[in-house]
Amino acid sequence: MAGEVSPAPSSPQLVLASASPRRQELLARLGITPARVVATDIDESPLQGERPRAHAVRLAAEKARAAALSAPDAIILAGDTVVGAGARILPKAEDEATARQCLALLSGRRHRVFSAIAVLTPDGRIREALSETIVRFKRLSEQELEDYLAAGEWRGKAGGYAIQGSAEGFCDWLSGSHSGVVGLPLFETRRLLRAAGIDVR
Repeated sequence: MAGEVSPAPSSPQLVLASASPRRQELLARLGITPARVVATDIDESPLQGERPRAHAVRLAAEKARAAALSAPDAIILAGDTVVGAGARILPKAEDEATARQCLALLSGRRHRVFSAIAVLTPDGRIREALSETIVRFKRLSEQELEDYLAAGEWRGKAGGYAIQGSAEGFCDWLSGSHSGVVGLPLFETRRLLRAAGIDVR
């Protein structure tokens, strides 16, 4: 009918391509609750000769594209966090032996944490950012190592530790983004989401 006003197109919803409760908690600090959470299932094995920085960036983008298959009209936010010791990519610890090896390697030395994010919009444009943080652990005593392993905080964590848990007590120096080490660098996330049209606090 003449005189009718067409409704304004709705803004795209934000989908978080991660089932990690840590990333959801960090997003909440920006005043954001994703409309949906999509757990992606991709091969996270490093490529031949791939370094930690490139590995994190590639996986974040691949997770975003994988989530977009089930939410093509949404804005997708994906992230990946990699712990690197030199050129070596430390695994996510799924068993105690792996966690022990990682923590023994990190004990008394610096390492780098690369936290990449990717924001994919419905038009196919992808924006990427990377947070790089240097973390130094004190030299762990055998008792400290055993107590941490027994607590189980290492399970499923890159490098065998969770900075948001008791492992923060091992960290005597950090330069960079604490939230990036947890799993979602808030400065970079806020900037990319605003660029994609998401209202961020």
